[in-house]
Amino acid sequence: MIFRTAGQFKTSYEADQALFPIKQDFYLVLGVLLLAYVVFPLTASEFAFKALLVPVLIYSLAALGLNILTGYCGQLSLGTAAFMGVGAYATYKFMSIFPEMNIFVAIFLSGFFSAAVGVAFGLPSLRIKGFYLAIATLAAQFFLVWLFEKWAWLYNYNASGAIEVSTSSVFGITVTGPTALPIVQYYCVLIVVTLVTWFAINLTRGRYGRMWKATRDMDIAAELVGIKLITAKLTAFAVSSYIVGIAGGLLVFFWKGAAEPNLFDIPLSFQILFIAIIGGLGSILGNYLGAILIVALPVVLNLLPNALGIPIDSATLEHLNVMIVGALIIAFLILEPHGLARFYAIIREKLILWPFPY
Repeated sequence: MIFRTAGQFKTSYEADQALFPIKQDFYLVLGVLLLAYVVFPLTASEFAFKALLVPVLIYSLAALGLNILTGYCGQLSLGTAAFMGVGAYATYKFMSIFPEMNIFVAIFLSGFFSAAVGVAFGLPSLRIKGFYLAIATLAAQFFLVWLFEKWAWLYNYNASGAIEVSTSSVFGITVTGPTALPIVQYYCVLIVVTLVTWFAINLTRGRYGRMWKATRDMDIAAELVGIKLITAKLTAFAVSSYIVGIAGGLLVFFWKGAAEPNLFDIPLSFQILFIAIIGGLGSILGNYLGAILIVALPVVLNLLPNALGIPIDSATLEHLNVMIVGALIIAFLILEPHGLARFYAIIREKLILWPFPY
């Protein structure tokens, strides 16, 4: 009876298309926000902020950007990490050239640079798709990482070739740098992720979302009914790269503290893709569920053997983590292609119909 919908009548099209057509959905989201904004900050340790909460939020945001492109528009990309790097390096240059700039303004502006690069490398999608488009985005991955290494201006001619985060403050509170408190950085990342997620939800439910889904399901039919494929595909690349660029800025400035070009190499692209697949392509919720699983799994594997008194070296644990993630991807692709988000949808449908047969 948790999701009993009796008496919740819709009397207008606006009410039927509301963000939360069922009151219980609103209460559930409110409860999640209460946990994120109140309960976790009061109970979590510094280790939990650094190893679990902040990474989950950042990876969820990156997977959300990829899901806009792959899950909603059907354009496969293997260059997510490189577009994150564009956002990170653009944020670094903004803060280097304009030291007094608000860090959040720099991060949101850096997303436009990532969007422009994403559109440029998305132009081949107008002529190719599927496996061939994946190879084209993979070429973008290799080219951009090479550019991060060779163009010394990007890292201010630093001898180490790395970008280092300087201390910056907002309203007198230190938010980046070695002296920033983990709980402050968590709140900064949480607020940005909340705003971007709200933007993405409304975007995918509107005209652009319908245009992307039509292109994903059958691009020829979408073009026949009047949808411009050039607009659909390039806007998907732009929005996806913008969100991914913001995630890249958060990754370096609010979590890592410094970054070398190899941080944005192909393994990170695959990790973001795995999160999207396990969580569920074409789903907003799936990005968070997939990120929780992928980020928490190595932490659990590190802590569980010690708790059970089983000595396992770190190399074995790393291999075990890769094997489990690989097995999960195969299992989800075979048993439930829509990922963890589909399990939630099934449970929700059963609760709505309970106690009647399903």
